[in-house]
Amino acid sequence: MTASADRRLVAGRYALGVPLGRGGMGVVWRAEDVLLDRAVAVKEVELPAGLPDGERAAVRERALREARAAARLNHPSVVTLHDAVEAGGRLFLVMELVDAPTLGDLVAGRGPLEPRAAARVGLDLLGALEAAHRAGIVHHDVKPANVMVPSGAAAKLADFGIASLEDTQRT
Repeated sequence: MTASADRRLVAGRYALGVPLGRGGMGVVWRAEDVLLDRAVAVKEVELPAGLPDGERAAVRERALREARAAARLNHPSVVTLHDAVEAGGRLFLVMELVDAPTLGDLVAGRGPLEPRAAARVGLDLLGALEAAHRAGIVHHDVKPANVMVPSGAAAKLADFGIASLEDTQRT
């Protein structure tokens, strides 16, 4: 598969498609890994305009911390990080594409989950957080918008953007 002329190609490999969402640290795109011929999600880290150089470095380090934290995790209820690349002066985090609504979207559209479904999502998140804590990672931003809920599969915790690595907090 190749990138079409109307899609931006990042790092010679990731063809950005449509935006999936926007958060405090940038835009998440539906994308295609043209080397491996698979769909992925790519988070383009955006630094606010006019940010002083020192603060730009801090925001960039925060994004790299997200990448390092996510890369340490291997659990069915955690969104998998595949790659982190810099291109055109920007940082891009390449992740597993979870083609599913967020818990926030589900509740907003349908109302509260049925008790059995809520318990399943809760247990999936508990497993994700246990795995993160075993790896020395504290998420700090567990909220409905960061929980993907695929139909018939485990819920997945995303966005380790303000996660902290316990070993770096102790210094």
